[in-house]
Amino acid sequence: MASSVPSRPVTAAGKSEFRNEKSKPEDRDESELLTVPDGWKEPAFSKEDNPRGLLEESSFATLFPKYREAYLKECWPLVQKALNEHHVKATLDLIEGSMTVCTTKKTFDPYIIIRARDLIKLLARSVSFEQAVRILQDDVACDIIKIGSLVRNKERFVKRRQRLIGPKGSTLKALELLTNCYIMVQGNTVSAIGPFSGLKEVRKVVLDTMKNIHPIYNIKTLMIKRELAKDSELRSQSWERFLPHFKHKNVNKRKEPKKKTVKKAYTPFPPPQPESQIDRELASGEYFLKANQKKRQKMEAIKAKQAEALSKRQEERNKAFIPPKEKTVVKPKKASTETKIDVATIKEKVKKAKNKKLGALTAEEVKLKMEADEKKKKKKK
Repeated sequence: MASSVPSRPVTAAGKSEFRNEKSKPEDRDESELLTVPDGWKEPAFSKEDNPRGLLEESSFATLFPKYREAYLKECWPLVQKALNEHHVKATLDLIEGSMTVCTTKKTFDPYIIIRARDLIKLLARSVSFEQAVRILQDDVACDIIKIGSLVRNKERFVKRRQRLIGPKGSTLKALELLTNCYIMVQGNTVSAIGPFSGLKEVRKVVLDTMKNIHPIYNIKTLMIKRELAKDSELRSQSWERFLPHFKHKNVNKRKEPKKKTVKKAYTPFPPPQPESQIDRELASGEYFLKANQKKRQKMEAIKAKQAEALSKRQEERNKAFIPPKEKTVVKPKKASTETKIDVATIKEKVKKAKNKKLGALTAEEVKLKMEADEKKKKKKK
């Protein structure tokens, strides 16, 4: 049977259209391309992938401080056992204070020597063997962050490093839970072991803390991101609207000067020329006066000033003779005769109080007691 589909004309234009159609990928959801399926793991590197092994031997060495010597001597057999599984040789030199790892003829994984180098680096940075040995796994990486040169002032550096650890290590523990990384703060470095995504966040938090940004802000954003990642719809969307934006509240505490010099507005014209003494005399008419008249005016001005100063001085002297204002005498109020005191009732109360002393017996009880004592004495006789 003949098909009803019309055949395409074989032309140059038709060929190009066909090629364009072929080169277009199938319509897929972008979120599927970006996300990794849950539970997916990269297959482990086996001997079948590299059956011929390595062409040349390579080695790495690192120094360790004196205080780590006792611990390394104790755990070195375990280190050798873990590296022997990957056909890597490890040696500990206590005289020089160094650790060396090198490949052998049986080593098939070319990247294992880099992991072995990281292992001895972490052991030198006071990380325990149980945590450091995790670096030999494929999905685990490490990052040694140098923080010693980030802050110049020693006291400020110690304060910020302690802020990263938090009270009783609570801040560091929260960061470990959010990033799924093991973090060790030791001296001038911060060692972190965990997945690549977690190490990126740890580095950001550590560097921000050294720049005087409190780690609690970064921890809050990590918590929000963790909750947003659970929602499959929000994976392909921007999270900027959900993340908090913290404002800096640091106020500049520089002391301002008492006398502030206010700059005058700039004018291209020069200032007016100040008046000379002759100009002032011409304006007031003094210039045309005779010498004796000028002298008389000066003397009058001096006498006026003297008279003013004398009157002020006299006023200050007279202040001592001005009597002070007397306070108004308040007359005592007369005792009100309305409330009369009953003397008889008060006397009775006093008598009763004398008779009934605290813990004392009444007169009748005393008589009875005296009689009982006399009877007892007679019986004894």
